[in-house]
Amino acid sequence: MIIGIIGAMNEEIIELKSVMKEISEENIGNLLFYKGILEGKNVVLVESGIGKVNAAICATIMKEHFDVDKILFTGVAGGVNPDINIGDIVIGEDLVEHDVDCTTFGYELGQIPRMKTLSFKGDDNLVAIAYDTAVEKFGNSKVWKGRIVSGDQFIASNEKIKWLRDTFNAYCTEMEGASVAHVCYTLNVPFVIIRAISDKANHEANVDYGEFVKVAAKNSKTIVEGILRKI
Repeated sequence: MIIGIIGAMNEEIIELKSVMKEISEENIGNLLFYKGILEGKNVVLVESGIGKVNAAICATIMKEHFDVDKILFTGVAGGVNPDINIGDIVIGEDLVEHDVDCTTFGYELGQIPRMKTLSFKGDDNLVAIAYDTAVEKFGNSKVWKGRIVSGDQFIASNEKIKWLRDTFNAYCTEMEGASVAHVCYTLNVPFVIIRAISDKANHEANVDYGEFVKVAAKNSKTIVEGILRKI
């Protein structure tokens, strides 16, 4: 079994890379993939770059080139649900691309035209393992399961987070997860998206993000290690 692990930024993968063993590197295009052993499992780790297209490219390469059996995406996100706080963990039950709007043609907001689904559902087993692992590490009050929404936007607006909450019942928002989920849905790859909350996606998001991103990334690393021990 080979597990693909994706993070958008160096801060989101550097902790995992530091504990990998037997590392080798492979360049594909301008992407650097790290192959090795983590928690006794064969893994491929990559920094995808920010945004939906970059993340989708990496997820596709993970399956088509490395033939991974499962994909874990780890990183940070902005909280949308008002009960979720900085440092909390959100496990994506399903994911929606919030910046897709084809309502003119009768589709729901977020729905890709001519696709049968609005949202892309995480693998039930991986979601359960991720949730249980996070609760073991951080406690029930810090861990959530719910919908994650993605778009090529850094959200830093109270009005926008209210819209995301009201429209999609979003728990958190980021820029990659739903595109990874979209690829995994199309290629039939089990996946889970794990997000540590680095900011509240409001007018102070740019300040909170810079301060908490490294802490949030460490929390994500802890959960990924726990998941790998259980699968």
